[in-house]
Amino acid sequence: MNASELAALRLLVAHRGQVVTPLELQQALWGDEAVAADSVSNCLASLREHLEPEDCIESSPKRGYRFTAEVQVLDAENFAGPPRLAIVPFTAGYGVPEYLGPALAEDAGFRLAGAQPTPAFILAPESVFALDRRGLSPRQIGERMNADLVLSGELRAMASRYRLRAEMMRVDNGSQLWAEDLLVDHAQTAELVRDLVKRTRIRLSGLGLSIAAAADPAATEPEPAPQQREAYELFVRGRYEWQTLERHRMQDAMQHLERAIELDPDLTEARVSLVNLCLAQAVCGYLPALSAAEVVDRIAGSLADLPVRREVLLPALGWSVFYVNRDLPAALRAFARSAHLPHNPWITRARTMFALSRHRFGEAIELQRAAVGDDPYSAWLQARLAWSYHLAGESSLSLQAAHAVIQQFPGEVGPELYAAMIFAFHGERGEAVELAQALVRRVPYFDPATAVHAYALAMAGRADEAYTILDRLQWLRRERYAMSTFAPAAYVALGQADAALDELRAADELRCPWFFQMLADPRLLPLRERPEFASMLGILTGMEAEAERNPPDA
Repeated sequence: MNASELAALRLLVAHRGQVVTPLELQQALWGDEAVAADSVSNCLASLREHLEPEDCIESSPKRGYRFTAEVQVLDAENFAGPPRLAIVPFTAGYGVPEYLGPALAEDAGFRLAGAQPTPAFILAPESVFALDRRGLSPRQIGERMNADLVLSGELRAMASRYRLRAEMMRVDNGSQLWAEDLLVDHAQTAELVRDLVKRTRIRLSGLGLSIAAAADPAATEPEPAPQQREAYELFVRGRYEWQTLERHRMQDAMQHLERAIELDPDLTEARVSLVNLCLAQAVCGYLPALSAAEVVDRIAGSLADLPVRREVLLPALGWSVFYVNRDLPAALRAFARSAHLPHNPWITRARTMFALSRHRFGEAIELQRAAVGDDPYSAWLQARLAWSYHLAGESSLSLQAAHAVIQQFPGEVGPELYAAMIFAFHGERGEAVELAQALVRRVPYFDPATAVHAYALAMAGRADEAYTILDRLQWLRRERYAMSTFAPAAYVALGQADAALDELRAADELRCPWFFQMLADPRLLPLRERPEFASMLGILTGMEAEAERNPPDA
């Protein structure tokens, strides 16, 4: 729909049920500009093609036109501030790639959240998507998330096009505010998201009609080039794949994102996703921290001259300079300059790990509690909170949180990983072994889970089995990078202090992001009298002293 058609729609809706003359329409659409005699009738004929039902504009012979359909206005006064909007993953029909529905819904949410002025408060996608995986309906998801509105969609594949049927409903009464059909060629999914975002912004700004309207003419953008379209396809696929936290899919995602950046250097979202992917791989043990830091530094440098806000990368830069360069003042500056950024899983993870690594447990717990308020169904967030209690020496809270997260998120990787460690430490060894075994069977390539399995077996008195697993990890390191930081606890449980220190030494040399946290782990308490362990703690003490001599605001 073009600007003239939208202006005609606004005028007709504003006078619903009343006749609007052709002269009034002409004046509203073109002012005093000279136009052809049939311009108004042609405009209205084209407008009708965009509306459902098409006969909602009635012609009154020799008088004009009247809008007859019922109108539902999204009354912003019913909401305290911008409405809370949950965007659920779009369902995908036959022939639609697995990743496309969720990826497009996620991207629409990111674009709406970054729009100015902000049309709505976009609720945490991790929690919304988690509830969708449980089989809840859109309205049920909205109720769980305390949303005002829910946006859902169904994506279907046609011969050469995708059709998205998008719907928005009010959560309080389940009424449908509007529904629209968007149709694009298979190679134009970027336009599909852009069009959906424009239409949603129009609705949220007050044009909440129960008919199909069109995009905001003021927000027109240049037509993407073919290589930009290909770049966008690679970007949305890469972002979806890496969030699975599966080793091979994350490696594929790196290739997709690198290629997307090569095809479209201005696709900033691909650069941000590549940075987050590298940090996630370093945390999972799939990529050395040194390699991840190289990518972070390269991407941050590449954005220096682009008209984008680099602040979204500041937490990642803080992560890089702290763990790899061991430059605490620079890290503090990066985190301080990005303190205003709202919660998202990757920013909160970087902030939390930074606080835990500095042994500022109260700060980390406070960060996570606040994030849980916005993202209550994030399994990893809840699991890391239990871990933070463990590191802080809050035994009862840690155990309580571990039991709660296992009950709330059965079969999830993060909860099982942290709960297995916490249960084994607190004597619930049978359950710990069972959890760790199930986790290793499900994600055999996830080295931290293998080390936790060895620890649970050692605590359960099954030393031979624990040694077999630890020997296997040693062999793996001859073939590929394998994280060593979770193994020291297993060696301590087996009474092998020297082997535990060897593992910590290797973690220190490789700048493992878990290294400083493990120095605070109560499971390693027997090592604290060893001089080498004290020396390792001294690294952090020295960094803190340097930060005091060179404060971030200096």
